[in-house]
Amino acid sequence: MYNFREIEKKWQQIWKSETSCPDNQSKQPKYYVLEMFAYPSGDLHMGHFRNYVLGDTIARYRRMQGYKVLHPFGWDAFGLPAEEAAIKKQLAPRDWTMNNISQSKETINLMGISYDWYREVCTCEPDYYRWTQWIFIKLYEKGLAYRKASYVNWCPQCQTTLANEQVVNGLCWRCKKEVTKKELTQWFFKITEYAERLLKGIDTLSQWSEEVRTLQRYWIGKSEGLEIDFQWQNEKIPVFTTRPDTIYGVTFLAAAPESELAKKLAKTKELQRYIENSLRTSEIERAQKTKSGVFTGEYGINPLTGEKVPIWIADYILGGYGTGVIMGVPAHDERDYEFAISKSLPIKNVIKPIEVTEEMEHPAMAAKIFTGEGIMMNSGTFDGMNSKEGIIRIIKLSEEKGIGRKKTNYKIKDWLISRQRYWGAPIPMIHCEKCGVVPVPEKDLPVLLPECIDFTPKGKSPLAGVPEFVNTKCPVCKGNASRDTDTMDTFVDSSWYWARYIDSQNEKEAFNKELVKEWLPIDEYIGGIEHACGHLIFFRFMNKVLYDLGYLPFDEPCKRMFTQGMITDEKGMVMSKSKGNAVAVRPFVEDWGADAGRVTILFLGPPNQSAAWSMEGVKGVSRFLERIYKLVEEKIPLSNDIPENETPLYRRINFSIKKVGEDIENYGHNTAVSELMTLVNELYKNKEDKWLPYGIRILIQLLSPFAPHLSEELWQKIGNPDSVFKSKWPAYKEIKEEMVNIIVEINGKVRDNIKMKRDISNEEAEKEIRSIIKIEELLKDKNIIKVIWVPNKLINFVVK
Repeated sequence: MYNFREIEKKWQQIWKSETSCPDNQSKQPKYYVLEMFAYPSGDLHMGHFRNYVLGDTIARYRRMQGYKVLHPFGWDAFGLPAEEAAIKKQLAPRDWTMNNISQSKETINLMGISYDWYREVCTCEPDYYRWTQWIFIKLYEKGLAYRKASYVNWCPQCQTTLANEQVVNGLCWRCKKEVTKKELTQWFFKITEYAERLLKGIDTLSQWSEEVRTLQRYWIGKSEGLEIDFQWQNEKIPVFTTRPDTIYGVTFLAAAPESELAKKLAKTKELQRYIENSLRTSEIERAQKTKSGVFTGEYGINPLTGEKVPIWIADYILGGYGTGVIMGVPAHDERDYEFAISKSLPIKNVIKPIEVTEEMEHPAMAAKIFTGEGIMMNSGTFDGMNSKEGIIRIIKLSEEKGIGRKKTNYKIKDWLISRQRYWGAPIPMIHCEKCGVVPVPEKDLPVLLPECIDFTPKGKSPLAGVPEFVNTKCPVCKGNASRDTDTMDTFVDSSWYWARYIDSQNEKEAFNKELVKEWLPIDEYIGGIEHACGHLIFFRFMNKVLYDLGYLPFDEPCKRMFTQGMITDEKGMVMSKSKGNAVAVRPFVEDWGADAGRVTILFLGPPNQSAAWSMEGVKGVSRFLERIYKLVEEKIPLSNDIPENETPLYRRINFSIKKVGEDIENYGHNTAVSELMTLVNELYKNKEDKWLPYGIRILIQLLSPFAPHLSEELWQKIGNPDSVFKSKWPAYKEIKEEMVNIIVEINGKVRDNIKMKRDISNEEAEKEIRSIIKIEELLKDKNIIKVIWVPNKLINFVVK
């Protein structure tokens, strides 16, 4: 009888006494498999395990192929949820977090995931965030970390700032409440300095999904155009446009409510109120609602036409793109057109379609909008020129006149990393009245997070209310100074954790350069598509910075990136504890076993797509595992003889070796399980075949990455003293199938599919096929003009 509880408990105890830590000195080829580490918000459920089981299957498979495999795990332990849960439960965030980690680690081990726990990292431990602070200082020394006052994304619910990547459809990514703008002095990382390299690097990521690469290209958002200076009083107003060819059609300027120009022009209460109200509205809402704005009473001068144009403050203009001021060309931009119509502003047509000439010049056409490429009109000396050529010529003219310059802009903005919350890595900077802002000396790292403080959100960092933390000495002049009281965005912690795994016990440096050369970059990285424009951008950026600083010898952190789909309930809702539809791991393992859970997860469907959890599926998998156990039990002891003659069973076994291996490598885990089921059926059908003992051995090896507990037990039962994972992944022999599928066509239309002997002659094939009643009926009373024969593939009867 298949007693999964006893078997799984036995092998987990054995594995616990062994190590999954690879030997750095081994001459085997390396393979680094990594799943995104977990946020310890409570115990894990089955929905969490899809990427862990996928990664574990690959790690076990690669070990059997002869690789030394690095398969570590850790905890993304800082962050808002821990702090909020601690407030609710009246606990210290550290206590809540460490308790969750302890629970989750036990659950991971229950599922038989072969992690290298020796290399475990936890971002809230001082021995980790010491090096996060060290990295911050390195960025500061390189000029990539800076502090400035600006309007930032502010979550009133969480009482903290958010990076652009943490605002999803205008809502906070954590609490899902609406995000507003607030002016604060904050720390930023200059990711824009790497925008072009991040963009170009995407082309080298050939083993990343096209979906992730497309999302990153869009998020970086490169656009080329002209930055041209309009004049206001004695000041220049720089404006960026991708359509310099439309500059003769400008009828207004519009400034974003958060722009510097808006601040200067907000001289009336009406303007000030409008700006305040606009900044309380999320950017997504501003972009979607009816365009609004207030005239400032001021005018700018078009540098090419000399015309005066009114300056408005308008909420559909966003301060984060370009200069925060746009030139309004309502005849050739949909948003400008909508705004101009609502404010009765002039509309001047300066581009006409290439195929239309005279009618577009009629005054009645001035109210029409045209946004495509065309012929320039009402544009002085540029009249009659193709608008593409006009873009080049106007940029050149602007540069010659000294009124503009060719410019490349990016949608991506510098990474805001300051947070006004407690549970995060303190920013390692000191503020001195005499010396300014200076970094904490490396010898004094880590700057420890104080414990036992009031960390309820108050709109400013809780650390600011802890005098023993704030008050310090300036490392330069030795005078009185104060520590920075913000903590770092947790995405800083996760931007480099994959490198710390290489050398997690190192107390002298973040990681050893020689070990980095040995193990990195990551060979296989598995995580959710939701990280495409957050973590997956930040960790590429951090890799490039560390590369430039000489700490890493490669420009990209990861060779292959796979994004798994979500596990849902049977109604299609994503599995979640908050929704009450999560399948708890511990009771499931008690009732059904870890191997049944693992194989069910892998059999649900293509791993890159969302799939519904099904108890019927669990029952089917359980029966499948029981059949395997029963088959092996019946046939013990197994003969070690290797038969001389090949049989259909032998061919099936070889096909299964090839198929399962290829499916694991191509994330076809669901079809690999299906093939194992087919193989089991064939073994049952051929119990007297001389190849059956060989087939059972191969079955256990092929099953082992999917159901490791059962495979270890059966491998031992058939007389192997060592672990199945120390055996070599079986090689297959290319065997031609005796039968092939022949497509039967009549006048090029498929009429049938017929199994025939391989390498059958065209005469024999035609004779046999024409004798089939269905084909005979279709050819009846037809004149066969020609028979086209493609050996082992197709026959086509050309008839009249």
